[in-house]
Amino acid sequence: QVQLVESGGGLVQAGGSLRLSCAASERTFNDYAMGWFRQAPGKDREFVATINWSGFSTYYADSVKGRFTIARANAKNTGYLQMNSLKPEDTAVYFCAMGSFGSMRDAYDYWGQGTQVTVSS
Repeated sequence: QVQLVESGGGLVQAGGSLRLSCAASERTFNDYAMGWFRQAPGKDREFVATINWSGFSTYYADSVKGRFTIARANAKNTGYLQMNSLKPEDTAVYFCAMGSFGSMRDAYDYWGQGTQVTVSS
């Protein structure tokens, strides 16, 4: 069973930056697309970004396009989400996932436990 562990969340002021990491327990990470989702209190979990197995294809939600960058280092079984120009509305628990390339939750088979990101105004 693949395990994913997110890290890098925290409290940051609006306009600031954070980089989230997602460490996978197995090298099968390299065979899957990786996605990031987020869930704010009282809201559904929403798609943020995805990257295919090779790293050559990426796709972003409109709300984060131009501010967030998804990347991966297959040699380290690790994925990343660089978040710049953060806004209070980016406040949420962020989850990484492994599965098929796409924006739908059911495309992903494995999920991490999440890391809290809080952006103060």
